[in-house]
This record gives sequence, structure tokens and C-alpha cells, in this order.
Amino acid sequence: MLTTKQKTLRKFWYATVKLEDLKAGPQPFRLMGEDIVVFLDADGRPAALADRCCHRTAKLSKGWCDNGHIVCGYHGWTYDRDGRCVRIPQYPEGSPVSGNIAVPAYRCQPRYGYAWVALDEPLTDLFDIPEDSDPAFRRIDQFYEDWACAPIRMMENSFDNAHFSFVHKATFGQYDQPKPEKYEMKETDYGFYAESVVPILNPPVAHQVTGSTDPTTRRHMRNHWYLPFSRRLDMEYPSGIRHIIFNCATPMEDGRIKLVQWLYRNDTEADCPTAKLIEWDAVITAEDKDILEATDPDACIDISRRAENHMPSDRGGVIMRRRLLELFRQQGEDEVYGGMPARPLPQAAE
Repeated sequence: MLTTKQKTLRKFWYATVKLEDLKAGPQPFRLMGEDIVVFLDADGRPAALADRCCHRTAKLSKGWCDNGHIVCGYHGWTYDRDGRCVRIPQYPEGSPVSGNIAVPAYRCQPRYGYAWVALDEPLTDLFDIPEDSDPAFRRIDQFYEDWACAPIRMMENSFDNAHFSFVHKATFGQYDQPKPEKYEMKETDYGFYAESVVPILNPPVAHQVTGSTDPTTRRHMRNHWYLPFSRRLDMEYPSGIRHIIFNCATPMEDGRIKLVQWLYRNDTEADCPTAKLIEWDAVITAEDKDILEATDPDACIDISRRAENHMPSDRGGVIMRRRLLELFRQQGEDEVYGGMPARPLPQAAE
């Protein structure tokens, strides 16, 4: 699947720019192969436009904001959050501007510390996070990184217990127990819910994270996949600590995503410092990134092609592929698949 070629994927919300970063002025972002600019309007709400002035095509992200409007840095043409040009400085002051002069505007809303953008009319609302308004939990921003992989690769990896023993053998994976614990899965209108209890190593560096000093512990995992590329990874330890990761694999280009990740914890800074939580998850995330960037970004979702083989623990990824393909066909399109490049057989030595 060449992600940016799938028109249906334009009809979902994606995390783009940090709201905090917008205070410094307009910010560029690449979403589904398109350049957009995100800025704050007069009410302090994020807005998103195509990152091209309709005068001489200069990037609007090179400009600045003035009273909630974005000003092109080339000739000063000024646009509101709906993309309408409201001022051309070269015209006499107060001159009306034709309503036909505009740049494309996109749906944009602030949630969970980010500006979320949908390029076309969304098929569904953005998922709700009860913990975000629960005083028993603290929210911690963790990662905002470019990864060279397909978004579905990152998503299916999140529900793949079989890779723990190998990819994460240096952190929490038990190398001598390669057979994964089974997920109980239930499909939903938004994707699926998956539950499992997974034994893990608990090295001293993780004791504050898990709330236990035992050499091993267990994760009660109650996880959700939200179509197309967001997930909730809810891990509860026997100590009662909840470690709830949310992330969005925002598609930037085919084979390039922005990994946006934040965390909720039902403990305090004194129990486990923010720096410790970021450091621990950063090591684990880096292990995933290293192997996922070694995969083919053209991940085939039509399993009837037999482009990839599957095993029982791949159930989450298989459901993702089926649901995405069904959705595309409901929307009148099929998978855009380039196919894995032919790899010549090695030549025998003479």
C-alpha cells in the first residue's frame, strides 16, 4: 500500500504540530504528501492551510501571524483561517479583495497537545481519552520523531507480542520464551480492542517504571487500535501502576511517518520522574524503530496477493489489513500497491 496514494486516508484526523510550537509562529508540516502550514488564529485555535501563497507560490510558513491571520513573507498577502485572502498591501487601504482569491484550507482542531488535521471531510470523530481530563493521571509528552517506515508497520508492531523476545531482548523481552501470549481481540466500529497478560523482564532500571523490584513482572495489556494509524497501549502492572501510551503514526510520505507519542500515568513525579519514563520508553521505541526502518514501506494489505506470509500472532496486523481494504472498497477505491522490487539471486562464485 502506497499510503499517500490512498484517497480514503485523507478522511481521517492526524496529529501534526505541537500546539506549544505554534506560539512561535506558523509551522510547516508534510501530510500525506502535501505541504501544509499550521498557525494560531485570533482565538488561539490552530488552523491549517496549503503552504503556498496563491500570488507567487511562496511558502506561507516563511511568513508570520498578524491578529490571527497568516501573512505571506514575499508580498504580504494575508489569509484568514479559512484560506481567504483578506488583504493585499499593494492595493489601497480598505480595498475589497475578491472572494475568489484563496488557498485551500483544511479541518483542524486542538487535542492532546497537538494540532490535528484532516485533509478531507473526516469519516469519524477523533477518539476520546478519558484520562486526559482525569486528575488522577498526568500527561507526559514523549516523542515527536521522523521514522522511515510505513504507518501500518508501526501500528501492527504495537499488537505483535511475538517480537518482544527478539527486538526487545535487551530491555524487557524474554529471549528464552519466544512463544507469544495470546491476545483476545474484539473488533469495533473504530478498529479493535485487544487484551492480553504478558510476562516481562523487570531490570533494575525499570523498577520505578513498573513499581516493582521483582526480577520479572507482568503487563495486563488492554489496547485499542483506531483506524487508520492511532493506538492506545494500556499497560497495568501488578503494582497498580497504569502506563498508557497513545501515539499516531502520521503519514508524511510513502515510507515516512511522524511518530507522535504521549503517555498517561496514575502516579506522581516523586514516584517516577518524567525523565525516567521518557528515557525508558525511548530505549524501547528505538529498538522498534531500528527494525521497522528495515521493512519494506510498501506494506501489502490485500493478503490474497500473498506478498507476505503470516502466523497466528499476526492476527492484529491481518485485521488491520482487512479492515483498511474493506474501507477503501466501500469508498470506491482499491489498494495502490507497487509490489516488492525484484531481487536478483546471488551469483555463484566462479
